[in-house]
Amino acid sequence: MKVQEVILKAMAGSLKWWEAAEIIGVTDRTMRRWRERYEKDGYDGLYDYRKQQPSPKRIAVKTLEEVLQLYREKYFDFNVRHFHEKLSEEHSIDLSYTWVKLALQGAGLVRKRSRRRTHRRRRPRRALPGMLLHIDASKHAWFGDGCHYDLISILDDATSEGYYAQLVDEEGTRTLMPAVREVVEERGIFCALYSDRASHFFVTPKAGGKVDEKQLTQLGRALKELGTKMIPAYSPQARGRMERSYRTWQGRLPQELRLRGITTVEQANAFLRDEYLAEFNRRFASKAAGKGTAFVRTRRKDLDWVFSIQQERTVNPDNTIALDNRILQIEKTRWRNTLSGCKVTVCEFLNGEIAVRFGPHEVARFTAAELPAPQPTKRKSP
Repeated sequence: MKVQEVILKAMAGSLKWWEAAEIIGVTDRTMRRWRERYEKDGYDGLYDYRKQQPSPKRIAVKTLEEVLQLYREKYFDFNVRHFHEKLSEEHSIDLSYTWVKLALQGAGLVRKRSRRRTHRRRRPRRALPGMLLHIDASKHAWFGDGCHYDLISILDDATSEGYYAQLVDEEGTRTLMPAVREVVEERGIFCALYSDRASHFFVTPKAGGKVDEKQLTQLGRALKELGTKMIPAYSPQARGRMERSYRTWQGRLPQELRLRGITTVEQANAFLRDEYLAEFNRRFASKAAGKGTAFVRTRRKDLDWVFSIQQERTVNPDNTIALDNRILQIEKTRWRNTLSGCKVTVCEFLNGEIAVRFGPHEVARFTAAELPAPQPTKRKSP
């Protein structure tokens, strides 16, 4: 500690004067003389005039003692900012925040906070492929023409092997579901999916807060049906493996597309699927720590239903339902005369078809060409 800090501690009563003498390295006799000079002339009596003149902007020792005494006796559990406000509002002591903080820290009444960065450890990889998959999208000008597209990719935590990579206009439920379904069909059902807290992955009631595990998104509902756990990431550092992967993608893919003269999303996706994803894995994938795989081949035949956008609707008296400004007519069934007032589930498939379910029964199905035209939106009168 500096000599000034030791003397401040002694003045504040947190150190005895003989203890201060031991810390500074002076004799008890010298410290007694310092104490006498302090009692006679205040803090200025401790100044070594052989070095230079004291600052004309120095704070009076009486004010210093009052500040330390107020904090020690009345405001001992306040933080510095709160205490500084009280000094000005309640005691008419107008001092700078920095001076008050340094005085309290020097007297040992407030602990100094070091500005060290958080020590982080790299999270070890999962032992087997299929235990944890990462999913994310990276917005970038992949064609170098200023137009930005999202690259959706899925990679394995155990090996960094990419299972899916495609360019889309915008990351969302309708573009993420095909990615996850393709991995499930080709590899199998996996244990967990790690992602950020975007609205298509999780419902976050408070911005920047924890996710609501009880409210499921469409993708969350689909993965729950498959028995796959979704894990949210609460910081970019937590997704470091995925972030590093995207730096590699952004540093290589645009150049590969330029060399091949690829300028459209359709050409780029064909190139990714047929050539480049395998080349990327050959260069950057690593070997898993354990033998075997955690993927489980799915025997489900209803993946169309699982990976669909499902919404609940109440059937109108005329056996119709409304969906996206469209009126869908439900025909009469053999086992029930009318569905008026019943709650049904409307499923929008990835291929554009729409089916209506009442319990286990499919009561209506519409292809993309058979869907009625949207109704004009009614304007509200001013």
